[in-house]
Amino acid sequence: MYLDWLNNAPIWALGVILLVALLVSAVIGRAIRPWTHPRDSDSNGEGYSVSAILGLMALLTGFTFSLAIDRFETRRQLVLEHANAIGTAYLRIQLLPEPHRARLSGLINEYTDNIIALANAPPGTNGPLLARDDAILTRLWAATKAGYHSIQSLPFAGVFVASINSLVDMDGARRAARSARVPVEVFAVLLIYLIGTAGVLGLVLKSRRGLFIAFFLLVLLTLSQLLILDIERATTGTIRESQRPMEDLRASLKHQPPAVFDQ
Repeated sequence: MYLDWLNNAPIWALGVILLVALLVSAVIGRAIRPWTHPRDSDSNGEGYSVSAILGLMALLTGFTFSLAIDRFETRRQLVLEHANAIGTAYLRIQLLPEPHRARLSGLINEYTDNIIALANAPPGTNGPLLARDDAILTRLWAATKAGYHSIQSLPFAGVFVASINSLVDMDGARRAARSARVPVEVFAVLLIYLIGTAGVLGLVLKSRRGLFIAFFLLVLLTLSQLLILDIERATTGTIRESQRPMEDLRASLKHQPPAVFDQ
C-alpha cells in the first residue's frame, strides 16, 4: 500500500506532505530543546552537529539516488536494444516469400507504433495499450509460424525465428524494467531518517540565521526526494527515458516498405 501510494500520488502532493512532516519534526525538536539543553550558550558547536547530520543524510540520499539512476539507465538502454531487435527482425522478414513478408512487415509497423504509444501514455491509461501489445505479439508469432513453414528447409529459417524471439524477449525485458522499483524498505528508512534529521536540526540550531538555514535545507532535502521518486516512476513520472531510438526506427520503417527491397 505504501509503494502504491508513492507511485500514484501526485508529485506535488508528496512534496507538500513531506515538507510539512519535516517542518513539524523540526518544530518538535525546537520545542523540546529547553529540556535537553537548559544552559546552552548562543554558540556551542552547532555547526559540527549539523555537518555530521547532513553528511549521513547525504550518504543515504546518494545511495537511494544511485539505485534510481541505475534503473533509469537500464530502461534507457533497453529502448535502444529493443529498437535494434525490431529493426533486425524487419530486415530478415524481407527475405520471406509473399504473403508472409507483407503480413509480418505490417505487424512490425503496428507493433512499433503501439510500443511508442505505450511508452508515452499518460498515467493510468496504459492498460488497453498493454492488452493490444499482447494481442499483436500473439498475431506476430502466429505469422512467424506460418512463414517458417515456407522456409523451414533453408539454413536461414533458424536465424529468422531467432530474430522474432529476440524481439519478444526485449518486450518482456522492458515490461520488467518498468515495473522494477527501489525496495519499499529503503524509502521507509529514508523517510524515518529525514524526519529524524529535521527534528535534530530543530533541536541543534537555535539562532534565527540557523533556523532559516534549517528551513532551506529541509526544502532542498524535500526536492531531492521528489526527484528520486519521479525517476522511479517509470510509467507515471515526468522524467522518462527518451524514445528517440524507437521513433527513429518508426520513421525508417515508414520510408522502407517491403517494395523498397525489391529493387
